[in-house]
Amino acid sequence: MHDRLQLRMPTGIASLDPVLDGGVPPGSVVLLLGEHGAGSVEFVQTSLMNLSILKRSETAGEHLLLPESVAYVTFTRMQEDILEEIALSFNPGLYEQLETGIVFHDLSELYFDASIVPPGWYGEGSVIERLQKKQRREDGSILAELSRVLDGCPKNSLVILDSLTDIAPPQMEGVRRHAFVAFLRGLQRAAKRRNTTVYLLLTSGILDRSQELEIADCVDATILFHWEEAGAQRRQRVMYFGKFRGVMPRLEDRDLVRFAVSISATGGFEVRNIRVVV
Repeated sequence: MHDRLQLRMPTGIASLDPVLDGGVPPGSVVLLLGEHGAGSVEFVQTSLMNLSILKRSETAGEHLLLPESVAYVTFTRMQEDILEEIALSFNPGLYEQLETGIVFHDLSELYFDASIVPPGWYGEGSVIERLQKKQRREDGSILAELSRVLDGCPKNSLVILDSLTDIAPPQMEGVRRHAFVAFLRGLQRAAKRRNTTVYLLLTSGILDRSQELEIADCVDATILFHWEEAGAQRRQRVMYFGKFRGVMPRLEDRDLVRFAVSISATGGFEVRNIRVVV
């Protein structure tokens, strides 16, 4: 049991993993709550790139558990769009490696089927074929489809939901709010049973504060990404931990809770102790 408690799944971010004693405890559901452009997306992209390199080199340490599989679930974006963005922003040489190393699950047809968006904008096949496909689904709920996707992921996986912003606003209204919160709490239990780590991307300010807090209460860790004024008409990206079950006391003991963030084409997402920021 002691060895199991010491296991960590690396984030792949070299400047952050040592702070977390190697990474995230496997089975954690982590909410990445960020302002536009403040670094939450780049956090995920850098993690994907570096984990892909680590998995191929098989150089993980004794207490590090590399994910058996990496699943990327998207509700509105195409696989090609995501891979092109990473390649253009950081390392074009990793394009094919990411394409083969990540299992993409595109739920956009289900998402857009419930909207007024013309089918030709997001789907393929004739209208009849699309209607038949829609009728074959056991449940039209995007949460039900998402559950089926997650159930199909191997144990010890990393799952990225990009992004909760796409589905949370309507789900947090009226009678659906309870069902959505119950889904998130069920996801947290399933992650523990499967030893699977889940990253939930959510843009801050889209939901009201009480809704953000309710979602944050359903996860193991909340990492916040913000812009702060740094003087002389400059802004600084800042990352801090809102909570981290089983990890937060150790971070606070070392005063390692808030960090300055930098993003570069060569290093990707990097953190440093905010105490050095002036």
